[in-house]
Amino acid sequence: MSWRLSGGVRLDELIRDLETRGEAFVIATVVRRQPPVSARVGDRAVITADGRIYGWVGGGCAHELILQEARAVLTTRRPHLLRITPEASGEGVEEEARTVAPMACPSRGELEVFLEPWVREPQLLIFGESPLARALALFGQALGYEVTQVVRDAPSLQSPGEIRIARLEALPGFSPQDELYVVVASMGHYDEEALAAALRTPARYIGLVASRRRAQALLDFLRQAGWSESDLMRIRAPAGLDLGAVTQEEIALSVMAEIMQERRRAMAEQVVPLEASPARARDPICGMEVEIATARYYTDWEGQRFYFCCAGCRQTFLREPARYTSVAVQG
Repeated sequence: MSWRLSGGVRLDELIRDLETRGEAFVIATVVRRQPPVSARVGDRAVITADGRIYGWVGGGCAHELILQEARAVLTTRRPHLLRITPEASGEGVEEEARTVAPMACPSRGELEVFLEPWVREPQLLIFGESPLARALALFGQALGYEVTQVVRDAPSLQSPGEIRIARLEALPGFSPQDELYVVVASMGHYDEEALAAALRTPARYIGLVASRRRAQALLDFLRQAGWSESDLMRIRAPAGLDLGAVTQEEIALSVMAEIMQERRRAMAEQVVPLEASPARARDPICGMEVEIATARYYTDWEGQRFYFCCAGCRQTFLREPARYTSVAVQG
């Protein structure tokens, strides 16, 4: 299988460029076809979060369906198989890992496209140099997190594997799109500074490893320093599930288990927001959804605009428009 996509772009170079810029994207691969369709098995494309497509996985009849499914895949972060077939009816049927959608083209071909999300790995930011902090770093690395361990002074520990060491005064940057989890395990050495730094990040989870009395004293300090109650509610204290943990390593495991629980719960509840999809209209001839902003074929009739997936559907409409005036635009 060639590394060069249709259009001359190299897949490996494009992926490297998108990852460097921190952009999420989907790799779409044609895994099955039933002629007549323009795409062939092995054809691939990279689809970015803003809808740009590099490569080729099908023409106009499949284009919008693939784009729509790619957006859903980026939201759920789970791979999906899209089957486009003339045998499907209505809005399409979604299963656990597959969506069956109608092929609207007169050619009545069939296409299956595997959509694989490429997003930045979850980030684990750990404050502290304690044995618990080091155990957390190793657990996080083993579970596929990008781990950064934060120290206040010059690093006194070596980074095992791909675990990064950063100073408190020079934290890496994080964006709201990053899946970030933070644990403060500085064990009384610089808890106040670490918690304030954690609250300034877009973390989905902030855990504090401390006794209940110590945690309350830290929350009171932050409150007096001007942090709001909504800010303080982001802090889980004491961090970790109640597993009966005793040793430093067992406590680290309980914290990692709580992070995993929070992450899986959020992923299970994730849905594709309606505002993520641009305004669409239904082609009154074939029923295919057409993105209004980029539609090439449309016509106005009796004060209403109708959109079409191709010139053929538009011509069919113009021959007998009165038959299709009941089809409304969907936004």
